[in-house]
Amino acid sequence: MKYRDLIKKAFLIRKVEEKLLFLFTKGDLYGTIHTCIGQEWTGIAAKEASLDGDCLFSNHRCHGHFLAWTGDLKGFVAEIMGRKTGVCGGKGGSQHLYRPGFYSNGILGGMSPVSAGKAWSEKMKRSNKICILFLGDGALGEGVVYETLNIISRFSLPLLVVFENNRYAQSTSQKETLAGSIKDRAKAFNIEYRLSSTWEWEKLLDFFKESVNFVRTHSWPCILEIETYRLKSHSKGDDYRDPGEIKKYEEIDPLNKLLNSSEEISEILKEVEIEVEKAVDFAGVSDLPVANSFSQKNLKPVKWKYETYEKDRIGNLINLTFRENCEKNSKIIFIGEDLKSPYGGAFRITKDLSYLFPERVINMPVSEAALIGTGTGFALGGYIPVVEIMFGDFLTLGFDQLLNHACKFQYMYDNKVKVPLIVRTPMGGKRGYGPTHSQSLEKYFLGIPYLDIIALNCRISPRRIYNWLFDKIVSPTLVIENKVLYTRFLHTEPITGFDIYFSDEIYPAVLIKPSNKTPDFTIFCYGGMLEEVEQAIVTLFEDYEIICEVICPSVLHPLNIHPLLESVEKSRKILLVEEGSSFAGLSSEVIAQIMESGVKLETVKRISWNNFIPSSYEMEKSVLPGTDHIVKGVVEWEQNL
Repeated sequence: MKYRDLIKKAFLIRKVEEKLLFLFTKGDLYGTIHTCIGQEWTGIAAKEASLDGDCLFSNHRCHGHFLAWTGDLKGFVAEIMGRKTGVCGGKGGSQHLYRPGFYSNGILGGMSPVSAGKAWSEKMKRSNKICILFLGDGALGEGVVYETLNIISRFSLPLLVVFENNRYAQSTSQKETLAGSIKDRAKAFNIEYRLSSTWEWEKLLDFFKESVNFVRTHSWPCILEIETYRLKSHSKGDDYRDPGEIKKYEEIDPLNKLLNSSEEISEILKEVEIEVEKAVDFAGVSDLPVANSFSQKNLKPVKWKYETYEKDRIGNLINLTFRENCEKNSKIIFIGEDLKSPYGGAFRITKDLSYLFPERVINMPVSEAALIGTGTGFALGGYIPVVEIMFGDFLTLGFDQLLNHACKFQYMYDNKVKVPLIVRTPMGGKRGYGPTHSQSLEKYFLGIPYLDIIALNCRISPRRIYNWLFDKIVSPTLVIENKVLYTRFLHTEPITGFDIYFSDEIYPAVLIKPSNKTPDFTIFCYGGMLEEVEQAIVTLFEDYEIICEVICPSVLHPLNIHPLLESVEKSRKILLVEEGSSFAGLSSEVIAQIMESGVKLETVKRISWNNFIPSSYEMEKSVLPGTDHIVKGVVEWEQNL
């Protein structure tokens, strides 16, 4: 029989999904599944058209794609059944599957920029490999999809975008929610367009090969729309479509038409049933996984030491570090808005890099979600992408790509992938930029597993931070650069009456300790606030004879609380200063961890600004924490004790 192996693969996909639905009715499965019954031929056609080394990105309805692409039936069933032998060790489940060359995620449209970044990495390597992205028609409501279509066309990326048009987004008809057509969308972005269907599956195989060959030959994106129909519900049993409509499509379904058509089909079905049962039996006797808490990276007490750094403007030091590391490592790339010279970024940090490394400094559209997602794809492709978000306020536009993609891949793919992604951004006020360009929003990212958050300050050279990052990074890292510090010189001078130490961590904390005196207060701060705190402790010491000790970490998450515990055990009083709002902020977490440690505090005070930031110079100066606020707060506090 012609296409026997492919027909068997199609029936295998259908029968294993029918088995999974049956296991759900018995209570043997947990969670949910989104079956592709009726759409099996799309994944098979993708595999048949591809070459070794090509990559496929899928969505929540990924079972058929995965089985067609990898052939790993046992690993797939074990994963759905939550077993240790599953392809992701039971962590990913139905929607989050991984094998080398295959990635799926349950966020609608979310894999679009990731697939673009991976395709871009292949183009940069001149590998002649392509990526395939599967989307449902429901994803056409997601903005990040359009950001991605713009990018893949503008930069001519080797990405085939497959829209499985089954006419429904969950239970809602496309007629209610979608304006225009997929074809017109392709035309608007100057992307090649093809149309096929699963009902003519033999033609679909040819269309897929033609589309893949076009993308590979021309290094140009293509949209392949596949008309199809989902015969089962969106997930387990939430189907409210017209039964008559479903029956019509059941009658023209290609696999249903093949049933009972020949003895060979009967033999295929017997073979499939045996393989499915073996996979279920294998999963049934496999060990259950054990959940592990997020690693705190061996956070422990530190040793303190002296360090010296070269004196220069902090912005210059960042730029110089970028240049030096680009010369050593050809895998470092920069993507962001207005990065190229002569502009060199909003704060001139990437100045001249595009002259020196023209292919590795990329001006991107104003698309923060796609920027971060594309960076994630580059990281999966073996690069170290440095994504600049022009203002920290705009990070919220890319939150999903950090939380649900870059940071989750390592965990939900069972530690089988690394995402060495750097996202850097200027944060903070005191420049008169007003409510939407002056915020300190890092607290909204604190606590995300696998996301390291580093805040630069005026004492530790950014060369130290970025050199280590470029050399050692394995997981997503958000670097907060206070925008006021860019033009400031790194503080290298001593402070009269105080000793300055640095912890022996990879990214050190700063300890400013009174010389031969016991501190009255411990002050905790980070980032741009250290400069204000340094001035405040001198005033407090000289004018009020109040002695303070300062702890300023570089790493905000995961936070090493031990250096702070050593200080508050002596002072029993703590003042926490942060430029962002204090409610549910880093200061709240610090206080909680101190209390959990058993250290008894006599008094606690926080200084912050819990409102939006005004543009007026006098108003901004009066509300954002500064030297005067800190001095006044400590003095009043001391007088009331």
